[in-house]
This record gives sequence, structure tokens and C-alpha cells, in this order.
Amino acid sequence: MPYAVVLGEALVDLFEVEVAGERVFRPMVGGAPLNVACGIARLGAEARFVGSLGSDAFGDRIRALLTEQGVDHSGCVSVDVPTTLAVTSLHGAEPEFAFYGNPPSYGLLDPVDLDVIAGAGTLYCGSIALLQPTTLAAAKAAWATPGPLRTIDPNVRPDLLDDPTPLRATVEWFASTADLVKLSEPDARLLFGLDATAAAKHLLSLGAGAVVVTLGARGALGFVAGAEFSVTPPPVNAIDATGAGDATMAALNFALLTGGLPATEEQWRDVVAFAIRAGSLACETRGGATAMPPLSRLREPAAAS
Repeated sequence: MPYAVVLGEALVDLFEVEVAGERVFRPMVGGAPLNVACGIARLGAEARFVGSLGSDAFGDRIRALLTEQGVDHSGCVSVDVPTTLAVTSLHGAEPEFAFYGNPPSYGLLDPVDLDVIAGAGTLYCGSIALLQPTTLAAAKAAWATPGPLRTIDPNVRPDLLDDPTPLRATVEWFASTADLVKLSEPDARLLFGLDATAAAKHLLSLGAGAVVVTLGARGALGFVAGAEFSVTPPPVNAIDATGAGDATMAALNFALLTGGLPATEEQWRDVVAFAIRAGSLACETRGGATAMPPLSRLREPAAAS
């Protein structure tokens, strides 16, 4: 089976939790691309994570988690800066983030081994690592390498954007040759000032092969040339939506990696439904990487609604 390459950030989330009646922060390895890589591995495919990691104890914890989850991280580089921390507070099931660390440990990626990229079945680039010039340059070089199916998720963090214009241009550059773009409904509004449908059609007009816009608890919209459709999520007991989008993206990549590029609207609908089920199930577990559901859970019969 071909392997997936995931390029982007890894960091440490400090999750606000209650212990013995007190609010404390629990460190957990995270970062959207890292979560995607772990999600692909938990679904049963080979995943290789590429990024820059701090050389401190938190960086060691990231490496250990990747090893534990079966994700190859030989393409990562060590940098002599503290690991970036994302302080994560929950309001209901939805997380809010505040980031600490300058320069960001995830933003110092050297040019990557392009032979690794050329041999991959899928390549994912995305999230806040694309805001950093050094890592962005490495991602663009990887993206231009022929071979893999290419997917991107901007995973916008508004607190890191003084002006969305540069990120919009970056996303449009990647989207113009992407096989799949995933973004959330808030991403569409913040980056393009458009609703989900208009933003998706804009990206298709640039050259994207398909666009999936996630709508939170309402599921997702799918767009391919000449067709659009909606997918409703299964009922779940949601306690933490932190990993939902990443589990969705992992499942999308897994489906492309194992089944190839869908040729019809019906096939795309099946792929998106599979991915939305993964995202929904991730909401039943707290955290990011460790919340990614295995393939056995996705194959369980859906609960009756």
C-alpha cells in the first residue's frame, strides 16, 4: 500500500480540565497535521510526518507519541527552540486556543526529501505551519513534486492572523493544484468573506478538484465539478470537538490513499460520509491525536437516530 506524507505543525496543547474541583492544564501532544498523521495510522495506513520539532522535553514527548501511534517521523528536523504551547480552553465542546512560543518550533522546517514526497500516495499540507515563511517554502517545494494526490486544510486560527490576506493567497496557491481542499465554515468566512458554497465554488474555479466544507454538528458540504451535495453526521455523544476536523481530514486522506481519486459524485459522497463519521466519533473522546478513531469503529453499525 502507498504511504501518506503529512507536513505541518506538531506542538503541545495545554488542555483546561478539572481535577479534584480545581481547574488545571493538562499537557497533550497536538497540532492539526500531527493529529491527521496519527489518524491515518490509526485507520491502518502508513503515515510519515514531516515537520520541525523542539529539542526539549516536550519535543521528546511529541516524538514518543508519534512512535507510539506508528507514525514515521524520520523526516522531522530538531530545532533549538522551546516547543510551542497551545493553551486550550473548552466552551461546551468547542475549543479556544492561545499560542505561546517565538519563534514557533513548528515553523523552522528545512527543505524536505523530495524523493519521499514523490513516492507517496497522498500529500497533506496545512494549518498554522503555513503561516511561517521557512516551513511554507518547504511545503511549496513538496507540493510541486509530482506523484501524490494533494490535499490541504488551512485550519485557520484567528488569534494568529492580524490580516487574513496573506493566508488567503497561500490557500489559493495550494488550492489551484489541489486534488482536495477541506475547510470549515468559519474558515470560508474569515479567509474569503463568503459563505460555504461561494467559497467552495471560488476554490473550484481556481483549479481545485474537490472541496469539502465542514459545518460542525450539521455535517459537511461536498463540491466537485458540476455537482454539490450534503452529508449529515451520525448521532454521537460529543464532549470535545478538538479532533473532529483532523479526524475528518485523516479519513479523507485514508480514503484517497486506499481507494484512489473518486470518479463520480456518488463515490465522493461515500468518501465524505466516511470522513464525517470519523470526525463525529472523534468528538466522543477528549484530546486530539489520541481521539482519532480506528477503522474498526468506523465499521461498526451507526447508532439509530
